[in-house]
Amino acid sequence: MGLFNRTDKEKSNKNTTIATVGEGIEMKIPNSRQLADAPQDATSDRRTNEASHQQILPFHHQVNHMGHRVTTGIRPDGESGRKGFHPFHFFRIVWRSSCDISRAVNVLWPVVPAAIAVKYARPDWNLPIFILNYIAMVPCANLIGFAGQELARKLHKVFGILVEITLGSVVEIILFMVLLAQDKYQVIQAAILGSILATQLLCLGMCFFVGGLRRGELKFDEAVSEVGSGLLLTAGLGLIVPTAFYTAVNNRGSVSIDIVDENVRRISRITSVFLIIAYAIYVWFQMRTHHSIYDDLFERDEERDEDRHKDLHKAKLTFTECIIALIISVALVTIIAINLVEQISYIVEECHVSDSFVGLVLVPLVEKAAEHLTAVDEAWDNQMNFALAHVLGATIQTALFNAPLVVVVGWGLHKPMDLNFDLFNIAILILAILVVGNFLRDQKSNYLEGALCVIVYMIVAVAAFYYPNPETTTEGAATAGETRALVLG
Repeated sequence: MGLFNRTDKEKSNKNTTIATVGEGIEMKIPNSRQLADAPQDATSDRRTNEASHQQILPFHHQVNHMGHRVTTGIRPDGESGRKGFHPFHFFRIVWRSSCDISRAVNVLWPVVPAAIAVKYARPDWNLPIFILNYIAMVPCANLIGFAGQELARKLHKVFGILVEITLGSVVEIILFMVLLAQDKYQVIQAAILGSILATQLLCLGMCFFVGGLRRGELKFDEAVSEVGSGLLLTAGLGLIVPTAFYTAVNNRGSVSIDIVDENVRRISRITSVFLIIAYAIYVWFQMRTHHSIYDDLFERDEERDEDRHKDLHKAKLTFTECIIALIISVALVTIIAINLVEQISYIVEECHVSDSFVGLVLVPLVEKAAEHLTAVDEAWDNQMNFALAHVLGATIQTALFNAPLVVVVGWGLHKPMDLNFDLFNIAILILAILVVGNFLRDQKSNYLEGALCVIVYMIVAVAAFYYPNPETTTEGAATAGETRALVLG
């Protein structure tokens, strides 16, 4: 006899209870006396039927808080209740975005076609092209962040956050690759460190400041802060090894500058491979061996979210619409990044803006805009573990994956890209990592610590603005290694 039977009420007897489990579907449930009289060899059959009952019901009947039937493999909170692509719903949801700050950024969308049009209509307008494309990058990056956030809602919590952080770094990776194609090595090096500084000083500082103003004291778990700060310090040590090697060997003066530069490139490439391996281990640690710890943390954070009831009832993108939004935004970011990078030489030479300021400040601010908005909104909603996961996760990905990836790609393209950073940038990076690690040590923070982080970042930006560019020779701009050799010699 099967587990599910269509029965009439007159077929029921005193030994059987009829339970309705679905429309037109009823289930016979034997009472305790009947179970006691059942033969022992039927136990395995009952357990098999019960397991089938538990598997079948969620698949056919599970609905989320909005009454939408949950698609297999999609988290209930991320179920949109729709399938495919619906243009009206798509544009309406994208415009409303995830929060008030993100929605305000969407006002900048008219700048996007204007920036692209001016580039091809008036290619000689270098400064307007740079300004328009710089502004246009913000809403495009915001769309990537929003689509990544919508996609993350549909996935497992830890995996979803990793996907969201990775998609948030797409803008950074595209900019790095465009800069690499244009041989802007010093700008890339400054942008790598600038991205780390902007995230852990400016973004984290804004999270502490905004959240602290609303609640006085913010608390977060050591599982997020300790692992994140430890990895940052390790990544910082890995990044400074090529610079330390160059400085130590070059000061001795016993080896020619060409040999030193070649050895630094080899060390940078090997270091990059090891850093990427470290990032893979970090991802495995979060997703496989210790995912339950992070699942519990993020569950508690979701319960503390004061706007959770609003987020649950917001209309959501379908899986297909998430992919379409990512394709559109990535294509626009690529076009705008190319237009932006082409004007850097003009900005540096004609407007007298230093490479360090472009790399440390201008590029990171625009490439990390979406992640910064997301993290600050989470801190405002008292989701500090989520905010720290985005801040530290983005910083770790830049240090352990994005930066080494540029070196490895440059290696494949036979370009002399290395991790031989300027001493000024390296010193600031290590000090910033130590300061942030000290703030995270006690698992709590306030608006004072946030304000101090933001002030320190502003001081770094002022110093970068006045930092001189490398000296030029008659053949063109000197490389970073040659400049340091002139200074140290």
